[in-house]
Amino acid sequence: MARVIAKASGLGRSPTKFRPILAVVRGKRALDALQILRFMPSPAAFDVAKVLQSAISNAQNNHRMFTGNLKIVDVRADEGPRLRRFKARSRGRVNPIIHRSSHITIAVDEES
Repeated sequence: MARVIAKASGLGRSPTKFRPILAVVRGKRALDALQILRFMPSPAAFDVAKVLQSAISNAQNNHRMFTGNLKIVDVRADEGPRLRRFKARSRGRVNPIIHRSSHITIAVDEES
């Protein structure tokens, strides 16, 4: 059976904000994980839910898999490109400001 993958690149949150949410849904059935994500208070859960919904749709439309049998096989939040800026401080000094971004990858497969 083929794993179906959905990715979201360049999301404007750091991977450390996504990883606890991904740990909750890792290994669960896809539709159950989607329900869990919809009721999570974190704004990052909305982004994860969108990627999971994309993986479910890819499995259904491209590979003719039944959505009730889908299980999350692999979830990752990897570091994306960093946007580096500097902020002026007193006495002629500067402090760095680093805006982190993430790449989320979710793979689903049919349960056997």
